[in-house]
Amino acid sequence: MRADASGLNSQAPQAVSPHHAVGANGLNPPPAGITASTGPRMRNIRLMLVGVGVLLFAWGAFVMFDSVRLTRIPGVALWIGAAIVLHDAILAPIVFALGIALRRAGRKATGTVIAIVQGGIIVGSIVSLVAVPIIVAKNFFAPANPTVLPLNYGFNFGIFWLVLAALTAAVSVWTFMRERRVPRAPLQDDTGR
Repeated sequence: MRADASGLNSQAPQAVSPHHAVGANGLNPPPAGITASTGPRMRNIRLMLVGVGVLLFAWGAFVMFDSVRLTRIPGVALWIGAAIVLHDAILAPIVFALGIALRRAGRKATGTVIAIVQGGIIVGSIVSLVAVPIIVAKNFFAPANPTVLPLNYGFNFGIFWLVLAALTAAVSVWTFMRERRVPRAPLQDDTGR
């Protein structure tokens, strides 16, 4: 085992499977998205997004304190806190668990199909976050003025979820069948061996 000028072993190259391409440092290269997500450009984009988020948060706080009576602010804070708990304790774990379950389902579900299903769940969750308080308000705290909440929100909410589930399933099946028809090119060893 003799080291050459480049610091690599001068042994005869071993056969490398195209699925396990080994880089010059002897390690498997990271997936394509990993190196792109850690560069200076991505760091600048993240900083910009954080800055925009802080500005939007400050603007929302200003508008809230300017336009909402002080006696109603605890209710708004409770709603925001409930939305955070709903997202972090219920929705995020469900989306994460569904992604794992789909990946383990015979390893036939592609990343695109998983993203479509998770996107459908996220859209439904956001609409639920807005609709459920309205349904509760209409059914349990009926307003004195019936024109404040005039529609059948529970029925419309159920129709929304049925349509969303059907569209998500149809797009997922279509994407899965389309990706199955297109043969995947084998990974190539780009290490120059």
